[in-house]
Amino acid sequence: MRQLLDTTLERFNELERMLVDSEVLADPSRMQSVAREHGTIAKMATKYRRFKQLNAEIEETSGMLDSGDSELIELAESELPILKDERENLWNELLDMTIGGADANRTSCVLEVRAGTGGDEAALFARDLYEMYRHYCESMGWKVEILSYNPTELGGFKDMSIGIDGEGCFRHLQFESGGHRVQRVPETEAKGRIHTSAATVAVMAEPEDVEIDLKPDDYRKDLYCSSGPGGQHVNKTASAVRLTHYETGIVVACQDERSQHKNLAKALRILKSRIYDMKREEEEKKRSEERKSKIGSGDRSERIRTYNFPENRVTDHRIGLTLYKLDNILAGNLAPVIDGLLEYERQELKTAFAAD
Repeated sequence: MRQLLDTTLERFNELERMLVDSEVLADPSRMQSVAREHGTIAKMATKYRRFKQLNAEIEETSGMLDSGDSELIELAESELPILKDERENLWNELLDMTIGGADANRTSCVLEVRAGTGGDEAALFARDLYEMYRHYCESMGWKVEILSYNPTELGGFKDMSIGIDGEGCFRHLQFESGGHRVQRVPETEAKGRIHTSAATVAVMAEPEDVEIDLKPDDYRKDLYCSSGPGGQHVNKTASAVRLTHYETGIVVACQDERSQHKNLAKALRILKSRIYDMKREEEEKKRSEERKSKIGSGDRSERIRTYNFPENRVTDHRIGLTLYKLDNILAGNLAPVIDGLLEYERQELKTAFAAD
């Protein structure tokens, strides 16, 4: 945590210098990118800068207790509790802001839902998860944009990618990555038997352009005719875009827009997020000897949550949280689950810091 804060403050100071650099000022696109990154980390960096100032003030004021001057000693005794209280409050705020590591305060992310085992029922469950996240994002005041989707004939989704923009979006959604399981009587089942099907969710921080410098030579672009809903325009115009990243082999396809340029922009947004997410996972593996949070591993194959319709129950297996309000949660009232996960991680961080 200390290393993350030091790195963030160092980068913030660098960005402040860049904001008054003549070369940066002369390049509007670079200036915009620098200003955006500066704004993203400003809150954490300025709080940590004040925290370091408080440490210095506390050390200086504590030294006054040994001065032998009664007036200075009295002044120090009155100021120290105030300074220490401010430092304690600031530290708790910084603790909350670092939940999720370096990406904790990203203001944009990409969320993907993919149907797993269960055929049509899994696709319908993927749709339900998308609706749950969409309603939750709307309740938080975040902007949601569909980037790509692959619908099924029964109204479900084989996969769906959405872009989310808003203060704290990644911090709140980061622990949703993993396997989600549903137990219910399927809409496609006439005999009333309870089935189990699954879907996977991936939440990826969206990088700045300066972090993932993607050039046209880095990927292959294929154009083809769209398929699925859309009327006569579909299948006649090569507006669908498929990108294949040479280095990683990641493939992204977008076809829901009528405009080829809009599909390309959305595909690039997803591709950059996936590349960044892959690099982030590689870095985490390199630091595998360090503490790993039980809920923050990001293992997509791990079953993290069960949605049981007969019991109206939601269980998050990582923290042992069970709530009998499935209907409310699927309606987008995710706060009890999200808050429980954040509080668990907060306590984990406090324990780890105390151990250090």
